[in-house]
Amino acid sequence: MHYFLNDVPDRTQKPRDKGFTMAMDKGLSVREAEDFISVCGEYVDIVKLGWGTSYVTPNLKEKLEIYRSAGIPYYFGGTLFEAFVVRNQFEDYQKVLDKYEMPFAEVSDGSIDLDHDKKCEYINRLSEQVTVLSEVGSKDAEKIIPPYKWIELMQKELDAGAWKVIGEAREGGNVGLFRSTGEVRSGLVQEILTKIPFEKIIWEAPHKAQQVWFIKLLGTNVNLGNIAPNEVIPLETIRLGLRGDTFDHFLTT
Repeated sequence: MHYFLNDVPDRTQKPRDKGFTMAMDKGLSVREAEDFISVCGEYVDIVKLGWGTSYVTPNLKEKLEIYRSAGIPYYFGGTLFEAFVVRNQFEDYQKVLDKYEMPFAEVSDGSIDLDHDKKCEYINRLSEQVTVLSEVGSKDAEKIIPPYKWIELMQKELDAGAWKVIGEAREGGNVGLFRSTGEVRSGLVQEILTKIPFEKIIWEAPHKAQQVWFIKLLGTNVNLGNIAPNEVIPLETIRLGLRGDTFDHFLTT
């Protein structure tokens, strides 16, 4: 930091297990990735190449090398996993992970109907190859999963070998954890937290109001995901009480 301030909350240091920021790359160019990391690399813990964007992104290997050289892990979005699985190409997906030296993989079922035991089997198999993030929640706004079911699914996926579970919100922040308006399903979140440790969950929260809500509830070191590259530094200021939304939240005087 460039200067000293009292009453700034302590942030965990990288590599960290909580206070995680997952940034969403929706098709950055190599140069944009370089610029992104030069400014935000200190605050980014992992980069997700959103849904199936890696299939059509030019210069993919060169871009991944930018993240690798910066010591920032990366992974393909869960929708790509689903695209392989629905075509009975799981083994091909594993080969793609090896080809691109993926340290992480996301297992999700937000766009397909996948038996949960089968999903856990995929998590278990992939956990022998990479570190697995598993996503709970549907991309269908009409599909409402009751809180007890969220808890059951999350716990089973952690037991199957997932390192952390992701609460679904999409890049729009209007499904899963959130209502169509973007409002947090606060009762759902509170109930999940009665059973699942907060450090084991990455909450997808692409919008500022959502990020503020989680930081006020769980503190500066809550895990947040689906953060746009140009919102990483704004998020860090929210975590530190240096933006109006949390300005008073961390002050002790």
